[in-house]
Amino acid sequence: MFTTNASRGLPRHRSRHVTERYTRWAMRSVTGLIVLALLWLVMAFYLHGQWVFALLFLVLGASLGIVFSRRSLMSHRYIFPAVAGLGVFVIFPLVYTVGISFSNYSSDNLLSQERVRAQLTDQTYQADGAAFSYSLYQEGELVRLYLESDAPVGDNDRLLSAALNLDNNEARRANTQAVDGPPDGEPLPMRAAIQARETLQALRLQTPGGTELRMSGLRQFAPMIDRYDVRDDGTLYDREEDQVLTPDNAIGFFVTDDGERITPGWPVNVGFTNYAQIFTDPDIRGPFMQIFIWTFVFAGLTVLFTLAVGFVLASLLQWDQLRGKAVYRTLLILPYAVPAFISILIFKGMFNQHFGEVNMILEALFGVSPAWFTDPWLARTMLLIVNTWLGYPYMLLLCMGLIQSIPDDLYEASAVDGGGPITNLMKITLPLIIKPLTPLLIAAFAFNFNNFVLIALLTGGSPDILGASTPAGTTDLLVSYTYRIAFQDAGQNFGLAAAIATLIFLLVVGMSVINLRLSKVKV
Repeated sequence: MFTTNASRGLPRHRSRHVTERYTRWAMRSVTGLIVLALLWLVMAFYLHGQWVFALLFLVLGASLGIVFSRRSLMSHRYIFPAVAGLGVFVIFPLVYTVGISFSNYSSDNLLSQERVRAQLTDQTYQADGAAFSYSLYQEGELVRLYLESDAPVGDNDRLLSAALNLDNNEARRANTQAVDGPPDGEPLPMRAAIQARETLQALRLQTPGGTELRMSGLRQFAPMIDRYDVRDDGTLYDREEDQVLTPDNAIGFFVTDDGERITPGWPVNVGFTNYAQIFTDPDIRGPFMQIFIWTFVFAGLTVLFTLAVGFVLASLLQWDQLRGKAVYRTLLILPYAVPAFISILIFKGMFNQHFGEVNMILEALFGVSPAWFTDPWLARTMLLIVNTWLGYPYMLLLCMGLIQSIPDDLYEASAVDGGGPITNLMKITLPLIIKPLTPLLIAAFAFNFNNFVLIALLTGGSPDILGASTPAGTTDLLVSYTYRIAFQDAGQNFGLAAAIATLIFLLVVGMSVINLRLSKVKV
């Protein structure tokens, strides 16, 4: 006899199989719903012209369906969320950035060619002829427009439109007739015209003489003409300037016969132009190389100074004659516990050239008041001082842990041979901890190589480099320089910023490979 389940009256093994079957169907149902949601996102992005994001979610949905529907791939289900997250949040942005670096994507080349064409064809200009001021007059539930010429010259200086429904804001035409004066009653207040502005902008008024009037201001209608006429060969004829605009897909702009570019433009592939511009354009190459060198110097000196301070303090904290080690250790590690952005803002106030405590002390002691934020070398010195303060506790913790692992026998043998504290420090302690510290020092170098927060909060990259065609400062690192090109430049050159970001990525990858080699990890 089988042992039965009290609640179902089924054999135990059969109850377990039923439970497992329900669990499998529940998993399949959830997977199916997620796949359907991803397919909906694919269609939504594709219909909005974002084929790159549509392709991303299509690959993600297909991978999800394959992994969770095949038993042979069961072991991959547990790592799939991590891999999917890596693909969406790391690999895809990286590939997308590299792709942008080969384009002219910027604030001037932001829209698709179809949208650029539509934006140009929507432009109008005022033709020869007087403008008309207008007023709205209520007529039952409808409204009439009374128009009066600003420069009366003929019989059609006063016009009255047909009755209109202002709730209908679709594009439409309405006839007008010449009148001797305004209709009876009081005109509607100004707020009525403001509320009906969208309807009035879509309105085309036909005068008795055949002229078309459009809204040209909040209280005016005037003879307005479409500026551009679309031709069968894809060019645009500019009626106002009497010239032809030709789409140039090599540069992503409509150009005139004289070669003048008409903004806005559209993104196009420009190959290695952005990369070549970094090294061939003198206005970019000079600031870029200056910032490139300073980035390496800043990261290297930061690691050197933080290591020196942390190593010396860690060695002092191991001194047997030192009392109250726990108190000193806590106080010295406190800067590590304070959020970095708070410390940076505090230092920014302390280094204020006019009211900061640092200059007040220097003025009182030595009669000097350094220009920390306007002198390039002083600004760089300030960055190193602040970053050393922020980084030494990390090195202190590392050095303390490594020093404690050194056998006491070595120091005892050194004492027998007459070695002193300096000898022990330079001949025993430092050589024994520097090798295990090396990978961590390289990691610290890579972190400070991209230390955007410090630059953004303390100096903002200032003082600026004179003569640069892109926003560049003497205290900028490559990462802050890239940010300023992408988001603070008047042109917002995303393609150039993406090229620099790609170079930064390659540099960081190189440092990571060196780090792994030194850590004896196979790559």
